[in-house]
Amino acid sequence: MEWTERQKRIVEIVKASGPITGDQIAAKLDLTRATLRPDLSILTMSGILEAKPRVGYSYRENRGPSPIMERLLQLRVCAFKSMPITVLETASIYDATVTMFTQNVGSVCVVDPDRVLLGMLSRKDVLKASLGKSDLQQVPVGVIMTRMPNIYMTTSDEPVLSAAKKLVQHQVDSLPVVEVYVDENGAERYEVVGRFTKTNVTNLFVEIAETRL
Repeated sequence: MEWTERQKRIVEIVKASGPITGDQIAAKLDLTRATLRPDLSILTMSGILEAKPRVGYSYRENRGPSPIMERLLQLRVCAFKSMPITVLETASIYDATVTMFTQNVGSVCVVDPDRVLLGMLSRKDVLKASLGKSDLQQVPVGVIMTRMPNIYMTTSDEPVLSAAKKLVQHQVDSLPVVEVYVDENGAERYEVVGRFTKTNVTNLFVEIAETRL
């Protein structure tokens, strides 16, 4: 697995100073403990670091994949994805906001009539439009959405650990699950077939914990 520069730095600190607490690591990086929590979780689950209550983090010299890591590498997004929540590019911001509210989601996929992914619309996008005093019932979502190719995606056969890492690294609450195909013009298209969310990850961890009880 490819690690971020911050995660590599964390490993270096723990190697040199472990056992060391999360607060001490955060102080060395001039960051908050909350900021580091996702990185520490990933490194611990992967078996690189070992965490002990009231002791701190240590580097695992003779490490193999942790049991949780082995389990996560076996699981695929297709087993945990949710139904996609989509709106057409021509839908008004108001209608898209109603969809987000009634479906209780923080973002929706913007698609064409063939369910091809065109962009993503988030609560933040809607808030910006509201502050700009736009007429939300008249302006289509295509005006304010985040467009391709600036969309983080996953596929049904991607390991859940890899997809969860995208959620953490890019600070998004969901990823569209897509199937990739080439259209008659030779262009690559992404059909939306689901969504993978932070809630899916939470449910997965609960399931793993319960099977280990």
